[in-house]
Amino acid sequence: MRLSARFRALLLVPMALLFCLPLTLAQDAQVLMPEQSEAKAKQLLQQTIQAMGGDAYLNVRDMTCTGRISQFGHSGEMDGFEHFQDYVEPPDMSRTENLPQRNIIEVYNKDMGWTLDRGGVAEAPTADLIRFEEGVKKDIGNILRHRIHEPDMIFRYAGIDIVDLHEVDWVELTDSEDRTLRIAIDRSSHLPLRRDVEQRNETTRVTTKEFDLYSNYHPINGIQSPFQIERSRNGTKIYQVFFDSCQYNTGLPASLFTKESLDDRWQKIGKGERTKERKHEKKEEKAEASASQ
Repeated sequence: MRLSARFRALLLVPMALLFCLPLTLAQDAQVLMPEQSEAKAKQLLQQTIQAMGGDAYLNVRDMTCTGRISQFGHSGEMDGFEHFQDYVEPPDMSRTENLPQRNIIEVYNKDMGWTLDRGGVAEAPTADLIRFEEGVKKDIGNILRHRIHEPDMIFRYAGIDIVDLHEVDWVELTDSEDRTLRIAIDRSSHLPLRRDVEQRNETTRVTTKEFDLYSNYHPINGIQSPFQIERSRNGTKIYQVFFDSCQYNTGLPASLFTKESLDDRWQKIGKGERTKERKHEKKEEKAEASASQ
């Protein structure tokens, strides 16, 4: 009976709505007074927090996840999969390592960051730090746990829609930097299925539109975790992430998010990396010599 009801509902929706997202299906968001719209948006966000795990979700101290990421080029071609392990202390401490070598590592600790690669340890480029800080502001976990309590945040209920064949309610938030954050909440499970961000660059005046899709939720220690995330920007798919496992509140050491931890790792692998680099350079030199003969 549930499937029949859903299919009957979908038959009332033009087929274009199933493929062109997001499109508003209801007008009720337009007839609500601002105070009512704000109250409804906040109510939906609280339902989402409870669906994600309630206090267990709000009180996450750290998480460790392993998975695969595929990145896409400008023409939409996939560049292959890379395995990784993520260590996170919400909202703004992160460490990502490639697997299995663990010889390419990125660490961010609030407004600082460092990288380890085959050349050793270095400060993270300013552009990467800016991207990380922007990512923290847009992160749905940070939004639900912290940012909804910001005094200047504006809330609005934005109506009903269809996202990935699920009926959803849209909630819209606008922060003090005029960043518009929209969250599509499944009307049945109350889980977030999509997060949109729209922001205009103050220098170039160009508006960037980005969205994440969340799917394949798994309950872990009472916390609902999406094991698949897809990101697109200005109509182009950027990456897909497939998580294999996640753990919460394992007590990650603070030293994991420091430059010293990367220095220690380089001490262990640096000699081998330099040897491989010299072999690679010699191989290129031989290839160049053969080509010139």
